[in-house]
Amino acid sequence: MKPSPAERELRPAVVHRTTCRMCDSSDLSLILELEPTPPGDHYVTADALAVPQPTYPMTLTMCGRCGLAQLPDVVDPEILYRDYIYNTSISLGLVHHFDRYAESVLARVAPPPGSLVIDVGSNDGTLLRAFKSRGMRVLGIDPARNVARKATEAGLETLNAFFDSTLADDVRRSHGAAAIVTANNVFANVDDLNDFVDGVRRLLAPDGVFVFETGYFPDLVRQNIIDNIYQEHLSYYSVQPLRQFFPRHGLQLVAVEHEPTKGGSIRGFVKRNGPGAAISSGDLSRLIDSEISEGFDRPPSLHDFSRRIGGLRDSLVGLVSDLRARGRVLAGYGASVGVTTLLYYFRLGEALSFLVDDNPVRHGRFTPGHHIPVLSSDALYDRKPDEVLLLAWRYQEPIVRRHAAFTQSGGRFILPLPEISFV
Repeated sequence: MKPSPAERELRPAVVHRTTCRMCDSSDLSLILELEPTPPGDHYVTADALAVPQPTYPMTLTMCGRCGLAQLPDVVDPEILYRDYIYNTSISLGLVHHFDRYAESVLARVAPPPGSLVIDVGSNDGTLLRAFKSRGMRVLGIDPARNVARKATEAGLETLNAFFDSTLADDVRRSHGAAAIVTANNVFANVDDLNDFVDGVRRLLAPDGVFVFETGYFPDLVRQNIIDNIYQEHLSYYSVQPLRQFFPRHGLQLVAVEHEPTKGGSIRGFVKRNGPGAAISSGDLSRLIDSEISEGFDRPPSLHDFSRRIGGLRDSLVGLVSDLRARGRVLAGYGASVGVTTLLYYFRLGEALSFLVDDNPVRHGRFTPGHHIPVLSSDALYDRKPDEVLLLAWRYQEPIVRRHAAFTQSGGRFILPLPEISFV
């Protein structure tokens, strides 16, 4: 339900949790202390540069009871999402990914033609469009006003709301039960997991399936993917905590697929307890076994992660300082929500003259807090920086290939992650 203006006025901007959002334990151990940042996607226009942007804490902890990695500081969702500018359809590779996703899910679940598919956190409807083109009836739910409106205008009905169990009851009455409910890169963004999952259960038909895709915490640790840590992402999932969690809501995690998306993700399939859609278990048992053997369910096993990330920061700060002392001009490539984490943690706010990005929505805006200008990638040739930090480091190959002329003219790309290297 949407809060009233009076309720929004009284609500604090950030709330600090002292208990685990999955199991309510107070046994939370510090894993990684990141720099406080403004909301990572709040790239501002020139007329808003004088408006102060508050920063919010980002402390990664782990629950000693259930093993969930999480941020205990919860920024008001109204601040984060109501004026969201991210669009799935312009993210490199995601349109193709979600098309394959719909094909794969329909092959596994095999619902009758015309069955209802509901996508929670549907953004611009990229995934819904893939389901609709395959004969499904679709409905989106998304809190971003502009994104929901544009999706609806494009023929993909989208409710502009935050999802909860009350909304689930309303949707069930108005649209019927869902054969499939999806939540992609949004399940990690939920503070009240119990109410969210209860809402999903209420939406599902008796043989319905909940499918979620989210970042995989062990991959984040193994590959130093700290740019996946930001205020929107409240939970960092391993498979074992999830398998223990769903039965509390009359559901069970029946299958997991390990995906390479966003540096490492898992796609989970959940159904009601008892008879239902038959789904093979995928990578479920193998992933749980590796998590336990590598200690991803125990906070002390992750102390090396913090030391490793701290060492990377010190090395990059030293490298950037040396380059600037030699008079080199530095720029950055990438202007995503996760880039804000990197700019603050690696102390790059004063070091980069500008950023470039391939998303035209970002052009002419300025980064959260530091207000570094974001330009089109043509600026690599107009302004001719000496080095460019590849902040969008996971897209190294297509970016470097597209800008071979920049390196041929003497420019250099620097990868900050997963280890510092020159391209």
